[in-house]
Amino acid sequence: MTSIDEALLLETAAKHGVPAPVVRELMARARPCLYLVPYDEVPESRRGSTRPAARTGGLPALPDGVNWPDGKEPLVLSVDCAALPQGVLDIELPADGHLLVFTEIEYPPESSAVLHIPAGVRTEERPASYELDGEAGEIRVYEPRTLYPVPGLNFDGEWEGGPQISAFLDGNGNGNGDGGGAQDALDSFEEAIGDLAFGGHRPGVCVQIGGFSDPWDMAPDTGELVLLAQLAGQAIDYNVFTMNLIVGTREGIAAREYAGLQYEQQC
Repeated sequence: MTSIDEALLLETAAKHGVPAPVVRELMARARPCLYLVPYDEVPESRRGSTRPAARTGGLPALPDGVNWPDGKEPLVLSVDCAALPQGVLDIELPADGHLLVFTEIEYPPESSAVLHIPAGVRTEERPASYELDGEAGEIRVYEPRTLYPVPGLNFDGEWEGGPQISAFLDGNGNGNGDGGGAQDALDSFEEAIGDLAFGGHRPGVCVQIGGFSDPWDMAPDTGELVLLAQLAGQAIDYNVFTMNLIVGTREGIAAREYAGLQYEQQC
């Protein structure tokens, strides 16, 4: 799991004026994630050990008897599970093989699909053209872009509700009654911790696996639902400004029951 040395954590908190009890409460509401980014966004300290693990766009390589999903959604993401850093996420993905994500990113999808292609299975690239009821059709194919995995850490959108944090924000935790200053301190500390976990400035436009969502509207990962993947439209096509979120239960994701996943698009 992504971790930060406690001494460095407390040192960073002190720089931002955040007390240790608040830090511990905040970190209890953090979850590890993986950011999938182009090579030029991989922090320099990690470039020697990283390797490609995913691709946006392109054509799907599918086994015999497995066709492009019935809804003919574009392939937006392919993940090489064996190439992901192990022991980082707190959701269970397949140890090998590829996860393929088919969904619309330009408008709300009518249907979507996640497929797991086991390792060692013979596959063949499927064309984007098809025929339906005698009519020729063409599936949208996005430009392939190679992505690299970088561990990260993010926080529950409801993290301000803890008792230590609430007291700090009310001005009772910093000794000067400055609730606004406490909010600024927490915001800057949260940003600093996210950057420390990433090893540099976190990407704003990316694909994210696991962790908490960073939605533009209401978070879909609530109750028993956790985030499987979050895809910024611009991470796939520079001209698409959407946020695309895929959630499911921990048990369903671990059991590879991907038909039960839920998809949400925010604009």
